[in-house]
Amino acid sequence: MTCTHAFWLALLQGLTEFLPISSSAHLILVPRLLGWADQGLAFDVAVHVGTLIAVLVYFRREVAAIASDWLRALKTRRSNPNAVLGWGVLIGTVPVGLAGLLLKDGIEAYLRTPQVIAAATLVFGLLLGIAERWHRGRRSLDRLTWRDALIVGVFQAVALIPGTSRSGITITGALFLGYDRLSAARFSFLLSIPVILLAGGVKTVDLIQSGDTVDWDLLLLGVATSALAAYGCIGWFLRLLERVGMMPFVLYRLLLGGVLLYFFWPSST
Repeated sequence: MTCTHAFWLALLQGLTEFLPISSSAHLILVPRLLGWADQGLAFDVAVHVGTLIAVLVYFRREVAAIASDWLRALKTRRSNPNAVLGWGVLIGTVPVGLAGLLLKDGIEAYLRTPQVIAAATLVFGLLLGIAERWHRGRRSLDRLTWRDALIVGVFQAVALIPGTSRSGITITGALFLGYDRLSAARFSFLLSIPVILLAGGVKTVDLIQSGDTVDWDLLLLGVATSALAAYGCIGWFLRLLERVGMMPFVLYRLLLGGVLLYFFWPSST
């Protein structure tokens, strides 16, 4: 992989990780469409580290407050909204963690295909559109319950299917539960922290076991580029969400899914 390829793939990861359009779909499809070599496990780990840095820096005060209040609640047994939110993030991570452990090999073997990505892009894009149109929610995360966190966590587990979009499906679930758009997006971003840690940890173990050679210059480029792109994208997405909602992303997914079906669906002739 060249530096040019590494830069564009890291930029793509940073721009799509937190948007409801599926970063995994773009990272699988773009190299295939352009004839680039597979970026490899080490680079996947690097760009995940970059997006993790971005979300931790962007929400640093909120994450610190949640962690502090959660630890205090464990000691004093007196809860508050931040402590409840901390529990919500942990509960919401359990389904995807279990699903990932049980289904990882099957997903890698059977679901990382253009046809699956195209279908998931369309189906879950339509579901996001339905949630957006149906949405009348006014709930904030101050009213988060363990049941809601678990339901959103189950939605998040579906994102193991390439093309689904982790942020898209978790926002969809929160909208269906009656949360306002910004609260849904905020919870999605917070849920990404342990998920990216888990995904990065699994990929790191796979990398160690594979014995692949590591090009540290390319990895540093990937970390820096994906971190900067993701940091800027988070703020842009939240501002856009307040003004126009989710429909631009729904339309993009429908267009992308249609193009993918056209190019990759098996011909009957």
